[in-house]
Amino acid sequence: MISRGLLLICSFFIFLSSYAQDEVYELRIYHLKFGNSEKPLHDYFQNALIPALNRHGVKSVGAFEEASATLPKKLYLLIPYASAQDYANMPVELRKDEQYQAAAKAFWSISPEKFPYQRYETSVMKSTTGFPQLKTPSEDAQFFELRTYHGYNEDALRRKLKMFNQDEFAIFKNIDFPIVFFGRNIAGDHMPSLTYMLATKDKAENADRWQKFGSDADWKRISGMEEYANTVSNIIQTYLKPLDFSQL
Repeated sequence: MISRGLLLICSFFIFLSSYAQDEVYELRIYHLKFGNSEKPLHDYFQNALIPALNRHGVKSVGAFEEASATLPKKLYLLIPYASAQDYANMPVELRKDEQYQAAAKAFWSISPEKFPYQRYETSVMKSTTGFPQLKTPSEDAQFFELRTYHGYNEDALRRKLKMFNQDEFAIFKNIDFPIVFFGRNIAGDHMPSLTYMLATKDKAENADRWQKFGSDADWKRISGMEEYANTVSNIIQTYLKPLDFSQL
């Protein structure tokens, strides 16, 4: 008889192999402690974690804060992996990385009352056929919009993904509204859902692009199609600005 543990291990590797050709995106949202300095977390990102991720093949790590001055603050870290296997292997790689361990030692030694964040939450997304790889935005992009669409069930999400793959990606491209990444959420809160990020020079350019999107003839055509009715039950949008050491 095959043990339950062995079945779980086999299932995990089947899961990884099914996403072998897809990029995987880990989005971390750090909830900072009110009144504590966030500088140690910035230093940890800049001098320990991001350099280690780069050494292990992860490029274009994004680091952001919210564009509005909401409290308590949140920091956002977007980590793009070439595959699900790379994502699964990274904790082991970091534990073996002596340079990372040395650079992170001071951060992990901070006392509980002074530690910069309460917790962080993680969402994991996989890329889709219509937008298979992250695209680094232009250097003048300083305003980012993170959008998560909830589907009321799995079929609603399937239809919304089809809508993007067949038409919406082309609309974004035609109106010069750059997408940074796009993925179907495979782990995290608010399931089923998809998440993507847009990049513009500023908020005014973002608003201008959305106006063009809403008046686009192809958007008007597909948004009225019965097949795509009731595909999105809720939208979460967050405006972000890059931290100085962000690679996006």
